[in-house]
Amino acid sequence: MKTLEQIRAKLQEYPIEVTFPDITEWQTGNTGVDYIHTFDSGVAGPHAMILALTHGNEVSGAITVDRFLRSGVRPVKGRLTLGFANVDAYRRFDSSNPDASRFIDEDMNRVWSEARLDSSDDSQELRRARALRPIIDSVDFLLDLHSMHEEAPPLMLSGPLAKGIQFAVDIGVPEHVIVDAGHANGKRLRDYRDFGDAASPKNALLIETGQHFSVRSKDVAMDAASRFLITTGVVAATDLTVFMKQAKPAAQQVLQVTQAVIADTMDLEFTQDFRGLERIEHAGTVIARDGDREIATPYDDCVIIMPSLRHLGPGVTVMRLARVLDNW
Repeated sequence: MKTLEQIRAKLQEYPIEVTFPDITEWQTGNTGVDYIHTFDSGVAGPHAMILALTHGNEVSGAITVDRFLRSGVRPVKGRLTLGFANVDAYRRFDSSNPDASRFIDEDMNRVWSEARLDSSDDSQELRRARALRPIIDSVDFLLDLHSMHEEAPPLMLSGPLAKGIQFAVDIGVPEHVIVDAGHANGKRLRDYRDFGDAASPKNALLIETGQHFSVRSKDVAMDAASRFLITTGVVAATDLTVFMKQAKPAAQQVLQVTQAVIADTMDLEFTQDFRGLERIEHAGTVIARDGDREIATPYDDCVIIMPSLRHLGPGVTVMRLARVLDNW
């Protein structure tokens, strides 16, 4: 059976095109929680939050939040919170092993259920999530900034609810909106509590801005974060146009995830060099093999979403399968 190191050794290595910001000066915030800064306009309005570094090697979000803090962006109504999540993992980043600093003990984007947060379980990520929780509980609109293992077009993950899809469409970028229910092995921040409640006006989105270390990913993150703040009404558009460097697509495409492809073994391999958003014309086309098991498309015009083997292991989602949602 192959090891993860053997698998990664065969995958494409990506150049680090951006500078990792030194965020130590943002440690002491004004909320009582390290690396979290809240600004109150003094005018009634919603509380909007942009969070970076849910995963420690996803630098496009860190660049965005760092730049907003340095530029002095402030709300015209309501409150604005800017913050960094898994700072300890970020500090451990090593360019010779760039995948290793995704987290320390466990994936921080799988701990956001009240059962896990209230449990006696302990990990570096759970401790940080519990510290962030009082801030998150006060947020009306949240954008969680992520990036991808492989070079691929950016994606906005709306979650399964109509309110999330509409929020993504209102923001208008990126071109592809992914409607999905999350992960079987833990709840994402995007789906935490009221964000995942159809009856609540609170809303959250998760954006995958592109490959972790690309300039384009950084620009996508800055642009989408700016449009998020404009859409919430918390920050004036005139204060954010300088950060908006991506063209808004003429129309967005909404893709409904129908199932995840989950590895059983360390021997899973794709049948093609999938990078994401490939449309497979015919149902029954074999797209991966996992030992003796063949994995085939379940319907015509099946779209591949976020394929990657960089964190392969039994129980790990290695890609998702989706169909175009025409009637949104």
